[in-house]
Amino acid sequence: MIEDNYITRGYLKKPVENSEESKIRCTSGCNKLNVFNWLETIPDHDFAGNVIEVRFKNARKGYYINNAEQPLLKGDIVAVEASPGHDIGIVSLTGELVALQMKRNNVQEVNLKKIYRKAKGNDVDKWFQAIEKEPETMRIARQIVANLKLGMKISDVEFQGDKTKATFYYISDERVDFRQLIKEYADCFKVRIEMKQIGARQEAGKVGGIGTCGRELCCASWMSSFASVSTGAARYQELSLNPVKLAGQCGKLKCCLNYELKCYLDALSDFPDVSIPLETEQGKAYHRKTDVFRRIIWYSFEKDNENAEFIPLDVDVVKEIIYLNRQGIIVKELTANSGMQAKKPALSYQNAAGEDSISRFEEKRRKKKKKNNKAPVDKKTTLVKKANENGNGNQIQVNKVNNSSLT
Repeated sequence: MIEDNYITRGYLKKPVENSEESKIRCTSGCNKLNVFNWLETIPDHDFAGNVIEVRFKNARKGYYINNAEQPLLKGDIVAVEASPGHDIGIVSLTGELVALQMKRNNVQEVNLKKIYRKAKGNDVDKWFQAIEKEPETMRIARQIVANLKLGMKISDVEFQGDKTKATFYYISDERVDFRQLIKEYADCFKVRIEMKQIGARQEAGKVGGIGTCGRELCCASWMSSFASVSTGAARYQELSLNPVKLAGQCGKLKCCLNYELKCYLDALSDFPDVSIPLETEQGKAYHRKTDVFRRIIWYSFEKDNENAEFIPLDVDVVKEIIYLNRQGIIVKELTANSGMQAKKPALSYQNAAGEDSISRFEEKRRKKKKKNNKAPVDKKTTLVKKANENGNGNQIQVNKVNNSSLT
């Protein structure tokens, strides 16, 4: 359907002209690599710089200078400088966050291209025609590649906004001589041809999808730079080396294997070498598995038997046994849960029914008031108390003495 073609531009349906504002501006849909503008509600936050972030098809973005200082808002369709001609894009970010995004993506504010104007009706009509040609163009392009028997795959096609150039994105594991392919593309499509090679992860970011975690793919939602992922990351995290579970939608190892790798490496810094067997009178005990954050290592006396009894040992206990073995001392036996019982907190019960009483604050205030009403103790009261012990007559005499002294 034609409406599905606009999803690649971040719209759920074909954009239409807003007659109330007399300009073409659309609300955004599910954009790839979308950035949340958390400064949008702060007044006067657009003062910093005149650089605007503009998005195109799928995950392609660019930064352009607004020399004319046109009042541009997120969602505005603009005509920007291209080589050759001009391209049509959608404003995706303005204000101070643009400078932060440029710094994050290592983009220098030097020789940036310009924003010509807000897109006019003719510009947008031509842009719509280019978008609607892309699915059929990609189908024909793939057929031509199959006829030439080239070892490459056309993953995406993007027409420039003025329909003067088409960019073909392809993936290939080997070097491809596509000189003949470009000639046939130029004869068939009558536009300028540009070929761009991308990796499997970039292709997954352009296509998009849902990962095994149930969330949108990281490469399509926020990740723009891809670090290499090795199987060592799975080994450090004690994950099973199952390629079906470790591979992402791109067929490569999942990028999320690197997210918690530093935490595991930090926790494993003081762990002993698990390749060293523990020597006991019962025989040699071999490492079977490790719980990194609970600091428990399981050993068994049978190396290759999956049904063997696993003996859990604390990391400190394993270190001590290895030290004794190096001194020539053989441990008598390995006891299960060695050094672990002391670390398990005892479960206790506390009745908290009275903690939520409404009058608990009033009781505290009453106690404080009673304390404040007590008269300060002085020497005169102590004399009266001593007089009471001797008798009433003495008390009267003492009181008279105190009264006379006061007068």
